[in-house]
Amino acid sequence: MKELVDYIVKSLVDDPESVSVAELKGPGSTTLELSVAASDMGRVIGKGGRIINSIRALLLVPAAKQGLLVNLELLEADGGSR
Repeated sequence: MKELVDYIVKSLVDDPESVSVAELKGPGSTTLELSVAASDMGRVIGKGGRIINSIRALLLVPAAKQGLLVNLELLEADGGSR
């Protein structure tokens, strides 16, 4: 799932080098922390949150196959949460 988010987001942003995805596993759930440059936040969020919500929806398929819950959090490169 981490690789899927990495691939999608790097295709969207102007600065793919600043994209990083951290995977935090818990019992029955996984949290993915996506970090992008501040200048690319708008591209990843999209109008009304459509793009980030679409990425979250795409994560439901592999998560369901593994029987997990997945949470995707968006962070600025400096570590601030959105």
